[in-house]
Amino acid sequence: MKPSYRRVTILRGEQQVAELQLFMAFNVWQRARGLLARPLPDPGYGLWLKPCSAVHCWFMGYAIDVLFLDAQGRVIKICSALKPWRMAACPGARSVIELAAGETQRLSIKEGDQCICAF
Repeated sequence: MKPSYRRVTILRGEQQVAELQLFMAFNVWQRARGLLARPLPDPGYGLWLKPCSAVHCWFMGYAIDVLFLDAQGRVIKICSALKPWRMAACPGARSVIELAAGETQRLSIKEGDQCICAF
């Protein structure tokens, strides 16, 4: 695991679906930067933005998958392959996970799955 990343488990009911290594962007400066000027995340790696209910891909050079989460960490909306210069929002979302495009399909992440992180 890379430094400053945390392990996040994705559950569907009691069953583990996937495991991610996420950079926690929980302050205003980290959220403002997001994935801008960063390389495409490696498989299984990404960024967790909190609080957050909308994202943009302005000035980005690649598409991303976006998971919108409620207050309990449940996936309430997935935007697959959000292209550069596009935006996505989800009223009611409390946080967002950004992954490389195609990761949600590769890892079989679906709406209703739960994200668990031991802080």
